[in-house]
Amino acid sequence: MINLDDMGLIKRLDPSDMLGLVENLPQQCEEAVEIAGKFNLNRKYLDGFIPANIIITGLGGSAIGGDFLRTYLVNESKVPILINRYYHLPEFVNKNTFVIAVSYSGNTEETLSAYQEAKKKGAKIVCLTSGGKLAGYCKSDGIPFVLIPGGLPPRASFGYQQIGLTGILEKAGIIKNKKTEIKEMISVLKSISAEMRRDVPLEKNPAKKMAVQLYGKIPVIYGSQDLTDAVALRWKCQFNENSKSFAFNNVFPELNHNEIVGWEMPKELLKNFVVILLRDKGEHPQVKKRFEITRELLGGIACATEEVWTRGNSLFARIFSSIHTGDFVSVYLAFLNEQNPTPVKRIEELKKRLAM
Repeated sequence: MINLDDMGLIKRLDPSDMLGLVENLPQQCEEAVEIAGKFNLNRKYLDGFIPANIIITGLGGSAIGGDFLRTYLVNESKVPILINRYYHLPEFVNKNTFVIAVSYSGNTEETLSAYQEAKKKGAKIVCLTSGGKLAGYCKSDGIPFVLIPGGLPPRASFGYQQIGLTGILEKAGIIKNKKTEIKEMISVLKSISAEMRRDVPLEKNPAKKMAVQLYGKIPVIYGSQDLTDAVALRWKCQFNENSKSFAFNNVFPELNHNEIVGWEMPKELLKNFVVILLRDKGEHPQVKKRFEITRELLGGIACATEEVWTRGNSLFARIFSSIHTGDFVSVYLAFLNEQNPTPVKRIEELKKRLAM
C-alpha cells in the first residue's frame, strides 16, 4: 500500500496538484466572496420580477452547487427550486421562471441547450461560468452572468460556484444576505484543512485513515434528506472522478423503504462494502433512530460502517464541512489506488465521440 505520508510520491501521483486545490478551498471561498460581491445584477433587468419557481441547470461538477443550494434553502425559500440535468427544461418553465445556467467550462452541451430553451420560453436568466460559449451567449444576448476563474477541473471550483450561486440569489432579492454564514463556513473549512492537509501524518489525519479503510473496498454513502443528501452525492461523485472508484449513495428515510432489503445478497460481495453515514445535528428524531438502527442491522454484513459528522453551527457551514472532508478522502484514496486524481479520461473520450 502507498505511504500517504511520502510527499515525494504524492507529488509524482498528483502532477496537477488536485490535493492542493482541496487544501485551498477556504481561500477559494474567500476569493469567491469578493467575486460575488462585485457582481452587478441590474435592477432594471429584474424590473419587479418575482419568480414562481427557480431552475438551476447544469451537469456534473457544475450541478452540485445547485444541489447544495436546494438542500440549504429548502426550509427558507418560499419559491420551489429544481435542479435540471438535461438538454430540455420542464414544460412549466415560462416568463415567471428564474433560470440559472451553470457551466464551469461554458461549453457543456446540455446546459447550452437548456439556456437556448429558457430564452425561447421567456424565462428570466442569469448565468455562472468561467467563459466559453455560455459567456459569449450572455454577452450577445445581454444576459447578466457571474464570471469565475477558469483553468480548474469543474469539481474543484465548488467554492466559486456555490458562493456565486448564493450571490446571484442574494442580488436578486430571493434570499437574505448570507455573509455571517459564509464567514463561519470559511472558518470551519480552515480548521478541517489544517487537520487533513498532506503534512499531517496518517495517525493524526482522519481523512487519510478513512482512505486506508476504503482501499480495495466499495464505498456506500448514506445521507439524510434535506440535510446531507447533496453531500452524499458529492462524496459518490468525488470517489468516481478523483479516486477512479465505484461508489453508491442514497438517503434516509427513503433507503429504509427499499435498499435496506438489498443487504442480503450476494453475501461475499457485500463484505467488500464500507458504509459511510453522513450525520448532522439537525436530523429529524426518527431519522436519527433510522441511522442508528440501520447501522446495527448492517453490522456483520458490510466490511465496516463509519460515521462522519458535520461541523459548524449554520447549515451552510455544516454542509460545506462534510463536502470538504469527502474531497480530502477521495484524493487520498486516489493515491492509494496509484491514480492521478485529476484526469477524467472516460468523460473526455465520451465528449470526443459525441462531437463526431
